[in-house]
Parts: sequence; C-alpha cells; structure tokens
Amino acid sequence: MSTAITRDAAWQLLNEYNQDAFHLKHALIVEGVMRYFAKELGYGDEEDFWGIVGLLHDLDFEQYPDQHCIKGQELMRKNNIDERMIHATASHGYSITVDIKPEHMMEKILYATDELTGLIGAAALMRPSKSVKDLEYKSVKKKYKSTGFAAGCSREVIERGAAMLGWSLEELITKTILAMRSCDAVD
Repeated sequence: MSTAITRDAAWQLLNEYNQDAFHLKHALIVEGVMRYFAKELGYGDEEDFWGIVGLLHDLDFEQYPDQHCIKGQELMRKNNIDERMIHATASHGYSITVDIKPEHMMEKILYATDELTGLIGAAALMRPSKSVKDLEYKSVKKKYKSTGFAAGCSREVIERGAAMLGWSLEELITKTILAMRSCDAVD
C-alpha cells in the first residue's frame, strides 16, 4: 500500500539520488512554485502535496537521465509513495519520455513551469541584481525569443503547458515570475 510522504522524508529521498547543488536548488524552486500556485489557485488544502510533487519531480534525473520520469516511478514505488504523487511527477515528462498526460491542475502547473523556471532563473542571472525580485515579463520574453538562450529549456514544452492550462504565454510567464519571487530558494 502506498502512503503520503512527509516533506522531510521527501527531501531525504531526493538527496539520496541527487547531490548536485544545481539539481537540489531547482527542486526547491519548483517546490516553492508549486506551493505558490496551490494557494493562488484555491488548492491551499493541498499545498504540501503540491510542494512535495515539485520537490520530487526530478528524483531520477541526476542518476538516470536517460530514464527520466520512468525510473522515478520505480524509486517512488520502492519507497511506498502515494500513486497520485507518482503519476503527478511522471506526468511532467509527457510526450518527452512518458505517455502519462497531465490531468489534474497540479500536474499541468508542474508541466508548464518546470522548464520555465529554468529559463526565468537564467534570465534573472543576466540582470545586475541576479534576482527575480526585479525581473519583469518583457525581459523574460526577449530572452525566450532567443533560441540560443537557455537552450536546454524547451519552449515547445512551455507552450504546450500554457495551452493545457488555457493561459497565454504572457500569463504563464508573468505568474511564474511571481511564483518564483515567493521562493526562498531563488536568491
């Protein structure tokens, strides 16, 4: 039987499979973004669940990049993690590594914002402040249009995620900047 996992246990599990500071920071940022959206979209009673999904979404990426979103399911099942959490984390690899489609609003948010947080973070680093605190949509949009900038961040996935949510690209980027401003891990 699968169970819910505490935030502390999730962090410990993440650190078992990830040592790179960049990956750990990314997990913390996505956790914070997911918590922000849970509150903003009226899912505050699920904030911890959304946050842990964000924290664990790349559990397998560092050690198993060729099996991303596949091996993670196995690792989570081995640790008796709730199947809803396994589905949610795996769904962010939809049409990339798995055919598990994001269904719940939380899954769509994760899918839409995972790559975008990397691009926004890279855009922030180009600023004198090196912070998202003073970063605006127009700066991100300019960088977004440059395919060579943060080339590892898939614009196709970001745009597909915005469409899943029924949001414009501007709305998604603007809301994600605000979400990232709420994260302690960003700066």
